[in-house]
Amino acid sequence: MLSSGRRRLFSALLQVQKRPCQPSRDMRLVQFQTPHLEEPHLGLESGIGGGVVDLNTFDPTLPKTMMQFLEQGETSLSVARRALATQLPILPRSQVTFLAPVTRPDKVVCVGMNYADHCKEQNVRVPKEPIIFSKFSSSIVGPYDEIILPPESEEVDWEVELAVIIGKKGKHIKATDAMAHVAGFTVAHDVSARDWQMRRNGKQWLLGKTFDTFCPLGPALVTRDSIADPHNLKICCRVNGEEVQSSNTNQMVFKTEDLIAWVSQFVTLYPGDVILTGTPPGVGVFRKPPVFLKKGDEVQCEIEDIGVIINRVV
Repeated sequence: MLSSGRRRLFSALLQVQKRPCQPSRDMRLVQFQTPHLEEPHLGLESGIGGGVVDLNTFDPTLPKTMMQFLEQGETSLSVARRALATQLPILPRSQVTFLAPVTRPDKVVCVGMNYADHCKEQNVRVPKEPIIFSKFSSSIVGPYDEIILPPESEEVDWEVELAVIIGKKGKHIKATDAMAHVAGFTVAHDVSARDWQMRRNGKQWLLGKTFDTFCPLGPALVTRDSIADPHNLKICCRVNGEEVQSSNTNQMVFKTEDLIAWVSQFVTLYPGDVILTGTPPGVGVFRKPPVFLKKGDEVQCEIEDIGVIINRVV
């Protein structure tokens, strides 16, 4: 039997779902757990809001973590393609606990001020080069996990973002070659403690961005070839059902290719690395008066063709 919290979650999922649940030809890779599994498995989400096909049951030789799956490259992807083309049992969504599509990556790279309309909201110039900061990978939680308000902050804010997941190792990657290094895309929530980001610790952004549970991801890693144009997707955030952010990824100042080329000048990118590509306008800190998350709030972050993550604040 579902808990009251899980019932509310699945009710919210049905409300935001834009099309009926049906098998999908898009490759939507997930990490999941059920009460009958001793450890997490890899799966295929059968469409936005749909159930899950267990890839490890389909082929027991497949790794059971997304990191290992991505490291194997085409070997694992070919198995997933075969599963996608096969009629397989689908586990109902109500029986599955979704984990973040990637856990414990080598790095989580974040990009600030990367939406033209977000820059306009703050009355600042569009950056001439990407503004890079980071989160620790320990901040990552699943697409429906709770966000914990830290007692150290009173100004916790929301930020919906498109996340890029790296599939192939590279350094000094040319922009023209960058998409070959992308495994796919997912939805991210860059939860931000504005007091720590903007006023504390020398105004460095790291601590304000990396409290535990400050990086919900999911629900699926949608592979690169399943997204027609990642830079033309509707993106929005709702708090307690009210739309607070609404834009399109075409507002990104630096696109995926540019970000990969820029970041890989400084660090080697590894399979599983996550790049959060920035947020559109509508965050709480720039509202008049400012609005911040509080206990009991529910945040929905949604990106067209990728899905929605729903996180309750506790």
